[in-house]
Amino acid sequence: MVSLWEELLVVAYALEMRSITKQYFGNTVLKSVDVAVKPGEIHALVGENGAGKSTLMNILFGMPVIHQTGGYDGVIQIDGVDVKVDSPARAMELGIGMVHQEFMLIPGFSVVENIKLNREISRPNLVSRFLGSKLETLDLNTMGKESQVALDKLGIDIDHWAPVAGLPVGYMQFVEIAREIDKHNMKVLVFDEPTAVLTESEADLFLESVKRLAGLGLAILFISHRLEEVVDISNNITVIRDGEVVGRLAKDAARVDRIAELMVGRSVKQSALPPRKKEPSDDDIILQIRDLAVDMPGEKLQNFDLDVRRGEIIGIGGLAGHGKVALANGIMGLYPGTGQVIKDGQKLPLENPAAALKSNLAFVSEDRRGMGLLLDDSIEDNIVFSSMQIQNKFLKKHLPWPSTHMRDAEAIRAYALDTIRDLDVRCQGPNQPVRRLSGGNQQKVCLGRALALSPDVLFASEPTRGIDIGAKNLVLDLLVEINREMGMTIVITSSELAELRMICDRIAIVYEGRLVGTLDPTASDVDFGLMMAGGIGTGVKAG
Repeated sequence: MVSLWEELLVVAYALEMRSITKQYFGNTVLKSVDVAVKPGEIHALVGENGAGKSTLMNILFGMPVIHQTGGYDGVIQIDGVDVKVDSPARAMELGIGMVHQEFMLIPGFSVVENIKLNREISRPNLVSRFLGSKLETLDLNTMGKESQVALDKLGIDIDHWAPVAGLPVGYMQFVEIAREIDKHNMKVLVFDEPTAVLTESEADLFLESVKRLAGLGLAILFISHRLEEVVDISNNITVIRDGEVVGRLAKDAARVDRIAELMVGRSVKQSALPPRKKEPSDDDIILQIRDLAVDMPGEKLQNFDLDVRRGEIIGIGGLAGHGKVALANGIMGLYPGTGQVIKDGQKLPLENPAAALKSNLAFVSEDRRGMGLLLDDSIEDNIVFSSMQIQNKFLKKHLPWPSTHMRDAEAIRAYALDTIRDLDVRCQGPNQPVRRLSGGNQQKVCLGRALALSPDVLFASEPTRGIDIGAKNLVLDLLVEINREMGMTIVITSSELAELRMICDRIAIVYEGRLVGTLDPTASDVDFGLMMAGGIGTGVKAG
């Protein structure tokens, strides 16, 4: 007779992954990786983009890309029992849930339908009593109530019958999380960058929910590039670099600087901002925004006025759902808008993306997969696509017919290679399809595409979302560099206030669709907190 204590000793882990090795076409991307998570433990897995985290999670969740490329070596155990996870359906049967970094939602379905997908609740009707349960009627009332309970746990106020299509990125993330929380018989829950699109206050609320879930006995595998929250929430941390485990840290030994050094193999520090040749001035305005209203689902703007000074880096901050994301999307013509946007004295037509690009505006979208990339095309084609279409760059005359043009493959390849080097895009080469890149490297390609336009004004919306600390510093340093050396005006929207305070000249705060005011990045935390709650503190410039 085995005692309960002996049984607990035998089954100490809810999840064990031992000696996991994976190759893609002869290239080893995981080398004998070990990860183990106990029930009730929050175990963080950290590493740079391209380190192998996503591949490891694809193995755990039985994603087709793993089994279509030769499978993997190693052992996976759930509650001490060897298991074969050969499909996502099998993973869910075993009690493994995952919130992916890239959304796995059906745009045409409602929030409830996405939360309850493949777990719909039905009730008998007259026809089903005679012809079988497959003809039962969906119990929409119960499905709605249970979905709302999951959303309430996350503290998110959203119409649960609203269609997912058109929701802001932050709301889509909440729907992903709610879907997993709503499942029953969950043993292991994987979070892949769950707070990447949340503001700091929203992330704090979410992390409290994660702690409560762990308190109920769930094993949590937590992947995040926000190292401060990793240190705060995790019981244990595994660090991987170049497909290998390079460090294991308990909570009492975890420090952000130590984790960062293990991740990138060197000390990571934020560079001091270099001086400018000419400082931005209120007398030199490149962009005037007057009475702008943007009808973006979940992120509406109204009566928005702002002057953007030539050559400055101005941050747009605020809580999710209050309109900050709508500014760039509206000016670039991606959502209906009214009001006036004047660049260098010329009024720009709204709801016209081509006109915005031709006016030397460029945009890095917060939704890189939905709007920023041609996923099945190569890296080099993605980088040059907009500039080729809008500015006729990277084209050469067709000699037999000088009036026609063709792709300049040599120029495209040379420019793409320079961009890959400058942005440190981790890839197999310029011909690699963008779909096969990690999320952070996809974001770098988005930035490269915008820079190929050589814009006067660059709108960057959540440019470091889902990017590791080393890549984040590279992107932020690059934005500062092009601002200083090229004089490019940059309007950066971010949910991370600390990020804005590092590189911006001014930070404009949006609340309930309106501009509350602007702050110097050195203003107090109290002032920023008051403004983000709709109030006015000391040192605040209204409008």
